[in-house]
Amino acid sequence: MLDHLVYAVPDLERAVDEIERQVGVRPASGGTHGGGLTHNALLSLGARSYLEVIARVPGIEAPSGALPFGLETLTEPRLVAWAVPVDDIEQRVEGARAAGYDPGEMIAGGRDLPDGSHLGWQLVVRQEPAGGGIVPFLIRWLSEPHPSATAPKGCRFVSLRAEHPQPDTVIDILQALGVEFRVSEGDTPRLIATLETPNGTVELS
Repeated sequence: MLDHLVYAVPDLERAVDEIERQVGVRPASGGTHGGGLTHNALLSLGARSYLEVIARVPGIEAPSGALPFGLETLTEPRLVAWAVPVDDIEQRVEGARAAGYDPGEMIAGGRDLPDGSHLGWQLVVRQEPAGGGIVPFLIRWLSEPHPSATAPKGCRFVSLRAEHPQPDTVIDILQALGVEFRVSEGDTPRLIATLETPNGTVELS
């Protein structure tokens, strides 16, 4: 089950323009997070799923290692990660560790919304994503509304697949995490999302 896709970009405004051109719907500003180091724009993909377009805030110096999803060195837009929603997040972590995979530490997160309110969540995420970002991180929402309910609508999530040089290794990790996901062999780790949009079927990778 998908909660959201993470599309990392070097420049948020430029990426929003390009995504609007591709899909026919303009992502809306979601606010800032990471202590003001990153900002994002969101696009609903249907029932409780959405696309997060994330970039570093220009002109803000970030300590080394403080930016997520490789934003420090990112030069081209890329689908870098995806999140799975879980209510029993502690039990899921324990089960994964018992199966030989450490999904990371649980951390509290949040984002200041344009209307002045605050959206909170808990994440379980590794410092170095497994499988080049193909293995998802876990999220539990602590407040409502879910971003998919307030983000611009008109697009629908169809499917997500991945490529990796060692697909069997990645599939073993996914099984330890309790996630079923299609991974085929490819030259480099790569996520490919298919969306149904007002402009037709669109792939993001």
